[in-house]
Amino acid sequence: MKYRAFGKTGWSVSEIGFGAWGIGGGLWRGGSDVEAARALNLAVDQGMNFVDTALAYNNGHSERLISNLIRERKERIYVATKVPPMNGKWPARPGAKLKDIFPSQYAKTCTEKSLKNLRIERLDLQQFHVWNDDWAGQDEWKTVVEKLKQEGKVHHFGISINDHQPTNGLEAAESGLIDSFQVIYNIFDQSPEDELFGYCEKKRIAIIARVPFDEGGLTGTVRPETTFQSDDFRNGYFEGDRRAEIYERNNRLKRLLGPDAQTLPELALRFCLSHPAVSVVIPGMRTTSHVEANCSASDGKTILSDLRNELKNHRWVRNFYVSD
Repeated sequence: MKYRAFGKTGWSVSEIGFGAWGIGGGLWRGGSDVEAARALNLAVDQGMNFVDTALAYNNGHSERLISNLIRERKERIYVATKVPPMNGKWPARPGAKLKDIFPSQYAKTCTEKSLKNLRIERLDLQQFHVWNDDWAGQDEWKTVVEKLKQEGKVHHFGISINDHQPTNGLEAAESGLIDSFQVIYNIFDQSPEDELFGYCEKKRIAIIARVPFDEGGLTGTVRPETTFQSDDFRNGYFEGDRRAEIYERNNRLKRLLGPDAQTLPELALRFCLSHPAVSVVIPGMRTTSHVEANCSASDGKTILSDLRNELKNHRWVRNFYVSD
């Protein structure tokens, strides 16, 4: 496992981290706590030292599973979690008011719940789980961030940027209070490269790259006839003709497989790791096989510049419908 600087925090984190939404259960079916524990422990055995979770992941169940890992292992494990929006809507809607999403007492209470779930005294990284840069100049969020740090409940603070809105947070970062951004970044959605990454490199703000597999779209498993359970969020994500188009796009990507990457998931991870602004990539993992496959991409081998330039041609600009 290779390690990278996490912005200006002084941390050295594994470049592959553990995305812990799936192990929480809830919207994710078919997992088990036993297998989740095996996966978490194998990840640490492989050198992984960064785990990303959230209070909203099945009402804290993901956090509670991670608390067992922290207590059982001697290794230093950095844990990032998130304050969910009080109105329960992802992403933050245009015009939403800060007082309705992250009032100070609510943010403090959520932080204390996460501390209790994780059975620790201080969070390594707390994040706002949605964001609207209209709030950037307001004092309420700044005051609660500073207070949580002063009270020793939070070490660093970040923003989990709204899906496909990579610049929604840059104004908040000007406050100097934001230590990291978590953002969707993959072969299809390369938009963070346009402005966000350069800004963060200059300001030494850490980047957590999420959704490297495009919710499964870059694994090669989504076909035109693929179906999901009725309550699976991927029904909306891959609505209309998108399953057929994903299939065709993956067929074109498969022509690029070779010495640099032998599978689509490997290609997807190596693409994310190839950008120097990225501190850690957090693919979702629920099983030991996921851990083994994902960790194998951290071997110090970088994709050739010619291949990276070719992958730029596979950028896919899509419109995503957000319902209330």
